[in-house]
Amino acid sequence: MPVRRRLLAASVITAAALGAQTLSGAAATASDEVVSRGVTIPAFYNPPATLPAADGALVRTEPLKLALSLPGLNGPLPGRATRLMYKSTDDSGRPVAVTGAYIEPSAAWKGGGPRPLVALAPGTMGQGDQCSASRGLEHPLTLSGETVSVGYEDLAIYRLLATGAAVVVTDYAGLGATDRLHTYVNRVDEAHALLDAARAARAVPGASVTAASRVGLFGYSQGGGASAAAAELQPSYAPDVNLAGAYAGAPPADLTEVTRAIDGSELAGALGWSLNGFVQSEPALRPIADAHLNATGKAALADLSTMCVGDALLKYAGADSTDWTKDGRSVSEIIAATPALTSFLNSQRIGTMKPAAPVRIATGTSDDLVPHKQARKLAVDWCAKGVNVTYEAEIQINSGSPLINHMTPLLTDQGEAVDWITDRLKGRTAHSNCWSMPLQP
Repeated sequence: MPVRRRLLAASVITAAALGAQTLSGAAATASDEVVSRGVTIPAFYNPPATLPAADGALVRTEPLKLALSLPGLNGPLPGRATRLMYKSTDDSGRPVAVTGAYIEPSAAWKGGGPRPLVALAPGTMGQGDQCSASRGLEHPLTLSGETVSVGYEDLAIYRLLATGAAVVVTDYAGLGATDRLHTYVNRVDEAHALLDAARAARAVPGASVTAASRVGLFGYSQGGGASAAAAELQPSYAPDVNLAGAYAGAPPADLTEVTRAIDGSELAGALGWSLNGFVQSEPALRPIADAHLNATGKAALADLSTMCVGDALLKYAGADSTDWTKDGRSVSEIIAATPALTSFLNSQRIGTMKPAAPVRIATGTSDDLVPHKQARKLAVDWCAKGVNVTYEAEIQINSGSPLINHMTPLLTDQGEAVDWITDRLKGRTAHSNCWSMPLQP
């Protein structure tokens, strides 16, 4: 059972960490490994009992072998990778261990100044410990046990490395480290994890980035929300991060709208990940969930808590939340009728704070999975606050598939997104098109 596996992992972590030095990253043994849906999670991902005080402080590192790598005159192409664990703070103010990866590129930086850094926020990977983006760099395709996982962010990572920028990738809270459940689309947890990854990168052995390096944030879908939230929180949470710009593709800025859209879609499993994450973030919501979910719904959420996105597409595509509730209402209907749930989702809204750096928001006009209109509203909200916003609406023909509508701009817009963030890392001025916001549909 998923819960039993997590409790076992927690007990192993506690026992193994007794006497471990916080910063030493003491070697773990084979008994520290965790198995999730037939995939063995290395002991590296088990956090120690005590974490450093500073956000972004490294807990441990180890070399990471990139699955897609070639020999080169200046080292392996596209670069030399390091797996890392660092300390962050969750939305309740508690310390949390986060894992990820840093890649020092072989390509030279030709933009002037110290080598810059891109902190990449992955799109939806799932909720199982085996789904993390750092593992995706090592295992781009996992077909093992009950797991189907694709490291689809590798393409963006390699394109960014080719510019000469270093890249650090976060696994988010709980998606790599095995001590808790991933708080899917929690804006504060994701923003902190991304900003603290940028801090951690400076201390990675062999890293050429420094506190003076310009930093770009980059993400699509779940990653777009994380990038957008990090841009908002950077002035208060991480003013030491020299933020030059943030790309937020298809950001889920309004979870009320996104929850309604994903229900019954090919990616209906994301609804389960959201509910699991909400309860992990706010335990007071658990009695509400227990009161409304039937046995089928509770079993689905437990099942999804260990799944990657490939697994969920195969098993839960088209799932309707009315089958998960005791009274046959949809999850969105229950949220609308429950003040505590409405308040929680409102607290997750992105667009209520002002980023200090330029932001590029891109969305497909036919995106009905992470709805286009709520992404555009984020641009409008930020423009009203005086933010330097570049808004790109990719005109799409509706394919009839919400998933295809959503994923197409990930590929078709990626080149322009990389160019835009590279220009910010070179110190070039971003030209806002906020003037056009009232004119666009």
